[in-house]
Amino acid sequence: MLKKIFIKNLTVFPVAELVFSSGLNVITGENGSGKSHILKTAYSVMAASAEGGRNPKAGDPTKALMQKKYAEKLINVLRPDTLGRLVRRKQGRERCELGFEFSDSTLNTGFGFATSSKTDVQIDQLPQSWQKTVPVFLPTRELLTIYPGFVPMYENYYLEFEESWRDTCLLLGAPALKGPREKKMVSLLQPLEEAMGGKIILDNTGRFYLAIQGQGNMEISLVAEGLRKLAMLARLIGTGSLLDKGYLFWDEPEANLNPRLVKIVAGVILHLCKNGIQVFIAIHSLFLLRELEILSQDKQFNKIKQRYFALPVKADGVEVEQGDSVKDLASLILLDEELEQSDRFNAALKKTAVS
Repeated sequence: MLKKIFIKNLTVFPVAELVFSSGLNVITGENGSGKSHILKTAYSVMAASAEGGRNPKAGDPTKALMQKKYAEKLINVLRPDTLGRLVRRKQGRERCELGFEFSDSTLNTGFGFATSSKTDVQIDQLPQSWQKTVPVFLPTRELLTIYPGFVPMYENYYLEFEESWRDTCLLLGAPALKGPREKKMVSLLQPLEEAMGGKIILDNTGRFYLAIQGQGNMEISLVAEGLRKLAMLARLIGTGSLLDKGYLFWDEPEANLNPRLVKIVAGVILHLCKNGIQVFIAIHSLFLLRELEILSQDKQFNKIKQRYFALPVKADGVEVEQGDSVKDLASLILLDEELEQSDRFNAALKKTAVS
């Protein structure tokens, strides 16, 4: 479990310490407040470690190796021109410092880099072991339609896409789960497959289809975009990538979903938490935020640990407010905008009635 991140001079953040729950972690804020930067930075560090440990001949992490892995993953996922471009913009030479604390202390790590850094970091705390679980990152858009041939093209040519897309496509292409864990998978897949009206399949040509009973297979490109996002989630559950002590980072899960599908996604997110997945989501949707709150009161979910984060933009940078419930946040932009819209809507109704 990721317990804590310390940040100094990362993009829009002067200094911050984020304390996470073992279950659901929700980050809210207006555009440009750094929500995605937090998710991508945490994902990059954990993915770099998981990739390093996948080599069967890998020994313990070394400073030289982790300097290279952290820098490469941050550059490939966040896509700055150089690593130093991730340092908060201020006059003079500045240094970004990052620290990560896990429930398994052998994974704890810390490093930094300056504005002049191109492709190197300085390790302040070296992890003693590798991440055993590969984290999952779901971007705002769905990836099933670009999947055919994407991974080999990405690895053989320079493409201006985040490396998290490549990582997720690799997981999407993994074989479907078989064995004892399959029963747990079926219960998680049921609401997604009911919403999609079928099962997601990958054929031997490398293309995804929605298998609809009695109608055959429908090309995934012909399926509505909102349903394709559900299909991507269903596939990752079906391969076992989102089962048992894993990590899910999801940027704007509500994007391109209607309210009915948002409700389904909220339920699946909480089911994943209940099954041991630590979930981090960055959202704009007050509807999704409220749905998560409502469902969290249900008996089957009320023991899930939760943390909420708001990122108010101040004159000297973005601050971080956090607490165990939405009520602990003083600067909830989503709620402020919703209330302001309600006031304007009521005013417009009165004006129409008078005229």
